[in-house]
Amino acid sequence: MPLDRTKLGTTASEQMEALEEAYGDDDNASVGAVLTIVEILRQDGNDVRSDVRMRINDAGDPYRVIGLLRAAEATVTKSFGGGGG
Repeated sequence: MPLDRTKLGTTASEQMEALEEAYGDDDNASVGAVLTIVEILRQDGNDVRSDVRMRINDAGDPYRVIGLLRAAEATVTKSFGGGGG
């Protein structure tokens, strides 16, 4: 079964629209690192397996990747009312 690209494409498009709305007129703003995290669900007999895949456009600095992941975690935690950083 081929993978449906619709979810990933829709999410990326929505993110670009949100960035354009927030920063579109700011000549000092530019896109830096881009990190995508995708969960792939696979049926394995009666079980569903979850694989997580990640890709970053600039993986030269592993500490930058860790920092982005922690910032994303704090954003998610905060959006669910858990405080976070």
